[in-house]
Amino acid sequence: MRLAVVGGGSTYTPELIDGFARLRDTLPISELVLVDPAADRLELVGGLARRIFARQGHEGRIVTTGDLDAGVAGADAVLLQLRVGGQAARERDETWPLECGCIGQETTGAGGLAKALRTVPVVLDIAERVRRANPDAWIIDFTNPVGIVTRALLQAGHKAVGLCNVAIGLQRKFAGLLGVTPGDVHLEHVGLNHLTWETGVRLGGPEGENVLPKLLAEHGDTIAGDLRLPRQILDRLGVVPSYYLRYFYAHDEVVRELRTKPSRAAEVAAMEKHLLEMYGDPALDEKPALLAKRGGAYYSEAAVDLAASLLGGGGSPYQVVNTYNNGTLPFLPDDAVIEVQAAVGAQGAAPLPVPALDPLYSGLIANVTTYEDLALEAALRGGRDRVFKALLSHPLIGQYEYAEELTDRLIAHNREHLAWA
Repeated sequence: MRLAVVGGGSTYTPELIDGFARLRDTLPISELVLVDPAADRLELVGGLARRIFARQGHEGRIVTTGDLDAGVAGADAVLLQLRVGGQAARERDETWPLECGCIGQETTGAGGLAKALRTVPVVLDIAERVRRANPDAWIIDFTNPVGIVTRALLQAGHKAVGLCNVAIGLQRKFAGLLGVTPGDVHLEHVGLNHLTWETGVRLGGPEGENVLPKLLAEHGDTIAGDLRLPRQILDRLGVVPSYYLRYFYAHDEVVRELRTKPSRAAEVAAMEKHLLEMYGDPALDEKPALLAKRGGAYYSEAAVDLAASLLGGGGSPYQVVNTYNNGTLPFLPDDAVIEVQAAVGAQGAAPLPVPALDPLYSGLIANVTTYEDLALEAALRGGRDRVFKALLSHPLIGQYEYAEELTDRLIAHNREHLAWA
């Protein structure tokens, strides 16, 4: 089995490599190709990747290349984990929206739109080259904003599934609190990427006992602390929202916080510098503990599980993925991309049925889906008016004065990445 990772020079990659090595019985890789134009980073990451494989006794071959076409040729699956513009662009995404009193974040709000505009055209170009090299290859998208990027891929006819690590992180957390194995925990996870709620937590599978009330009663303080939301909010709602919901439920509080501390991008950039120095140590042959602070926890396990199922291996029968709605949420169009539990196999991902949602959640999902429609239109066709309409539609913005100013700032900060600007 041959897999390619586009963005293989990312500091995330050793997390992925560690998962491939540990779970080689689930996903037997004979050759792994790390593709990245940043030769210096790729050399450091590739060297550590080979040492991790060697330490764990994995016999697969690891190849590094800056040539995308050569890297994806013959691949059974291609994982996308790129960041157009690097951490410098992320730094801007997290700062200029704050100047207008809006959330500065890399995947939602105005910063998330900027990232979508930069990213979608690049990903679609990569996907076309994958299709020319091997039309049967699956594309697994971990590139944010995952929902918008996955929708762009699916609309263009690519064999694609989107992946996020939020659900697997919650699964692991709940398993620990309940004293069971992660495989025993089935989440009733519903929404859009980075806009999800756990409306049930079942033991043993989709038909198992719902232990969410027990979790909230016995461990509500711990869960609320992780989400940085008041305990009483979880008790009143009776669900566990994604930590990204804090941007919606406590918008002004978060804006005040973000204005008083360095951006997350600045923290990550410093961390990446240190990590790359560590990766260059020829004695290092395992992922360093510092990598856990970089983000993306359990990404490797989710990626292995998904790839194994898509390629006909031994992945889990049900996984949380991003895929077409196809009637799952009746208040959304079929071609909306949702994030839910799905049955995953060689034919792709088929969402499991979802019970009727409270309007408190369905209303916000519908609103953000409309924003994602407009954001994708702006990413595909460009134009200031399309950017303005996407920003005006976003529930974290919604005022024309903010949308006008944010549009000007977005274009000014991203002109080099926008062919139409």
